[in-house]
Amino acid sequence: MKDFKYEVDQDGVAIITWDVPDKSMNVMSLEGFAELEECIDKALADDAVKGVVITSGKESFAGGMDLNIIAGMKERGGENPAKGIFDGVMKMHAILRKIERAGMDPKTNKGGKPIAAALPGTALGIGLELPLATHRIFAADNPKAKIGLPEIMVGIFPGGGGTTRLVRKLGVMGASQLLLEGKLNDPKRAKSAGVVDEVVPPEELMDRAREWVLNAKDADIVKPWDQKGYKMPGGDPYHPAGYMTFVGANAMVNGKTMGVYPAPKALLSAVYEGALVPFDTAIRIEARWFTNLLMNPSSSAMIRSLFINKEALEKGAVRPKDIPPQQVKKLGVIGAGMMGAGIALVSAMNGIEVVLIDQSQEAADRGKAYTADYMDKGIKRGKATPAKKEEVLSRITATTDYAVLKGADLVIEAVFEDPAIKAEVVKKVEAVVGEDCIFATNTSTLPISELAKASSRPENFIGIHFFSPVEKMLLVEIIKGKETGPRAVAKALDYVRQIRKTPIVVNDARFFYANRCIIPYINEGIRMVKEGVKPALVENAAKLVGMPLGPLQLVDETSIDLGVKIARATRAAMGDAYPDGDVDEVLFWMADQGRLGRKAKAGFYAYDEKGKRLGLWEGLAEKFPPAEDQPDVHEVQHRLLMAQVLEAVRAFEEGVLEDIREGDVGAILGWGFAPWSGGPFSWLDMIGAGRAVEICDHLEQEYGPRFKAPALLRELAEKGETFYGRFTDQKKAA
Repeated sequence: MKDFKYEVDQDGVAIITWDVPDKSMNVMSLEGFAELEECIDKALADDAVKGVVITSGKESFAGGMDLNIIAGMKERGGENPAKGIFDGVMKMHAILRKIERAGMDPKTNKGGKPIAAALPGTALGIGLELPLATHRIFAADNPKAKIGLPEIMVGIFPGGGGTTRLVRKLGVMGASQLLLEGKLNDPKRAKSAGVVDEVVPPEELMDRAREWVLNAKDADIVKPWDQKGYKMPGGDPYHPAGYMTFVGANAMVNGKTMGVYPAPKALLSAVYEGALVPFDTAIRIEARWFTNLLMNPSSSAMIRSLFINKEALEKGAVRPKDIPPQQVKKLGVIGAGMMGAGIALVSAMNGIEVVLIDQSQEAADRGKAYTADYMDKGIKRGKATPAKKEEVLSRITATTDYAVLKGADLVIEAVFEDPAIKAEVVKKVEAVVGEDCIFATNTSTLPISELAKASSRPENFIGIHFFSPVEKMLLVEIIKGKETGPRAVAKALDYVRQIRKTPIVVNDARFFYANRCIIPYINEGIRMVKEGVKPALVENAAKLVGMPLGPLQLVDETSIDLGVKIARATRAAMGDAYPDGDVDEVLFWMADQGRLGRKAKAGFYAYDEKGKRLGLWEGLAEKFPPAEDQPDVHEVQHRLLMAQVLEAVRAFEEGVLEDIREGDVGAILGWGFAPWSGGPFSWLDMIGAGRAVEICDHLEQEYGPRFKAPALLRELAEKGETFYGRFTDQKKAA
């Protein structure tokens, strides 16, 4: 056996140990399921075995199902992919049901063998669905462990019986956060929620599980839903309380997802329909809805981008080959404002020594205090301890003295967006650090190759662009200048991996990749307001197509004066070719009115004294009156989507973006591009290049050349090709 080990102890307890070779965490494969069934069959058939404990040979229990297998289920289904998926899922259900019934007589519910799960640490996805099929779940008191069902976060729902079992165990209301939000709990919270049965000291885990197995009676191992008269906690759909729960759940899901995500709807359908029938029928219903979901291109795209491609990038898919590990030992951060303070925070939290420099000691100390405040909030929420706070703070040295940078192997500047100021910083840093030190700029707009001219070692100069707030945003954009060397790229990638974020690597160009795509989205929304499109239509159309924020709210959040600065700099650089005069008319007028966005409590939206958003500002309609005839919502959505998507294609066409996987992952993590779509390239593949060109041709005719279909997109349409089909190995990336 490979993934599962089987042994019987002197008391007659069969110990099944999950320990996948060459993996830091267990993941379930089809072969693993077959091995697990073989172990269970052996235990149930052996009269000397009194019961079973399923545990892990690793610090954690399991990280879930190998999503590469799930992503490939459709392909393995042959001519009837839906049947292939359904049959495969039902095979998994049969194995878990065999564990649950444990050889007991189907009529009397007697004669079964007790089976317990002993979880030493994290248990996610199938790593929790398997324990839910056992008769008692023991979890080690490990505060770092995470227990839950996060499948909804990657566009699917728990399809290994977890949906049906959790709802029957906790009721719809009790299970809703775990299923619909993918909430993860530590063991104690998991016990409070009713997910696990006992939390025990780690050193007692196996002994307590074995003891229970040896003393369990027939009645202890029959699940409530297999007993006569079972009633769902909180009521079934036609119970008054249950009815209200289902109505509320539907309203909540549609309110949060705007109906564009298929997984929550499929999950609710499986729960509702399953609650009306016996358990064995319910898991067939769950399998049918899970199959329906895997047949939906949205789910496939989300799995590909948010799991497979994201994980590949985090593991160094685009890292230069033959460069030895470049982990950061001592980091310098120049500029202790919000960005610099955030960079210092995430670096210190991940064990890196940080020197935080600003012009005054007061400013540097304020930057360090950002970490202290963050840790204090964590202590209040039970996520950190005072000792952890002191440990993290001890790694940050706040100073005005550049000499303290001596020995730093990476320096990141996060000072004001002025080339002269940045050039001065480069000179000061290079006078202190060694020749091997990599220098990075956190600029969001200035060309890296130009900034690198201030450096005596341009091969060691690179862009590392964080998104705000640094501690929350998962994406980091790494920008190569014309002379940036491979060691600098490797260093940046290794550093991003150290701080547990997701990198994309792009080549130098105005606005790089993320800002290049998001600025046209904001501009298109503002342009529509100038044209007389109702601001509410603009904002709601964006949300109804899956954007987390409408363009007007987004510019309020990022600040209108920043938009004015970017517009002026872009106009100066582009001259007569500058295309956004209509946008500037609105933006500059707003700035003149002192409406600078949320920070000023006045922008496209109105705010109360505490900064809470109240609604769209009425004065906007007075200055830019809505037209009598309003466009169709789909027309507005196409304008907003294509404004972003066409820039992504152009970035790839021009070589700024080198890998479409980075384009999709970067779009979702960087600015929240409609996650249900899997990203701009996945969305184009979903609708087809031919349909995309039709939309572009219409928009170009109506609104101008900014919507002209790029030559690459038109070529794919003519050849009937897709981006992922042409530019990736689909077996690895799809």
